[in-house]
Amino acid sequence: MPELPEVETTCRGIAPHIEGQRIKEVIIRQPKLRWPMPEALAQTLTGLSIRSVSRRAKYLLFATEAGTMLVHLGMSGSLRIMSTDQVAGKHDHIDLVFSNDTVLRFNDPRRFGAVLWTDAAVFEHPLLKNLGPEPLLADFTGALLYALSRNRKVPVKSFIMDSHIVVGVGNIYANEALFMAGILPLRHAGKISLARYERLADSIRVVLQNAIRQGGTTLRNFVNETGKPGYFKQSLQVYGRTGLACTVCGQPLTEIRLANRSTVFCGVCQR
Repeated sequence: MPELPEVETTCRGIAPHIEGQRIKEVIIRQPKLRWPMPEALAQTLTGLSIRSVSRRAKYLLFATEAGTMLVHLGMSGSLRIMSTDQVAGKHDHIDLVFSNDTVLRFNDPRRFGAVLWTDAAVFEHPLLKNLGPEPLLADFTGALLYALSRNRKVPVKSFIMDSHIVVGVGNIYANEALFMAGILPLRHAGKISLARYERLADSIRVVLQNAIRQGGTTLRNFVNETGKPGYFKQSLQVYGRTGLACTVCGQPLTEIRLANRSTVFCGVCQR
C-alpha cells in the first residue's frame, strides 16, 4: 500500500505538470472503486482549473475554483503524467485531460482507491476532519504524543499508527522509527516517558523525510508519477530484515505479528 512518503512523492511529482491547467475532458472507464465515484464527476470537473495539488494524510487534494477532488491511492493505485497518445491499459480507470494535452491517469488494479468530490470546506470532509496532525509539521511533537498516550495500554507501535494520533505512520515507517528511537514496539504507550516520546517524534520525522527524499519505499504495487519505483527500501534498518544482524549491535532481528502486521525489532537495542 502506498504510504505517506509515496503519496507525498506523487504529489510533488505531478503538481508542476497540472497546477494552473484547465481540465478539458474527463474520461471515466471504471466508476466502481472503493466507493462509487460521483455520477456527475466528469461534468463537474470539465472546464475547471487546478489551483493547487496538496496532500492531507494519504489523500491527494486537487483544489479548483468550484471545489476539491480527493484521491486516495488505496492498496495498488498510482497517478501518472501521460501524453494523449499513450493508450490506456486494463486498469487505467480515469483520465483528466488538460488544455496543454497533458493527461493525469489514475491506475488501480485492485480498485481499493477512491476519487471523490466536495464543494464544501475540504478539511471538514468526513474522511479528513478527525485526522491527527501531519508528522512533518511543527504541531507534531513528542509532548503531544506523551499527552495523548497517558493511561493507554495499547502497544506503542499501534499507537503511532493510529491516524487519530498522527497521520501517515504506516507499518514500514513505524518499524523504522521505533528502531531509530530505541523503543520496543510492544511497550505500552502509556508507560513511555516524555523524553523517549520526544526522541520518537524526531525519529518519525527523520524516517519519513528520508523516505520522501529517496522517492518512497519500493513496494510491489507502487510506482511514482514517472513509473519509476522509489528506493528507500535499500535504506531500511529493520523492516524486511528478519533474522539478519542488527546494524547497531549485530544480534539477529526478531519478527512478530502485532495487530496482524509484521513487526521487526532488535531485542537488544530496543527496550
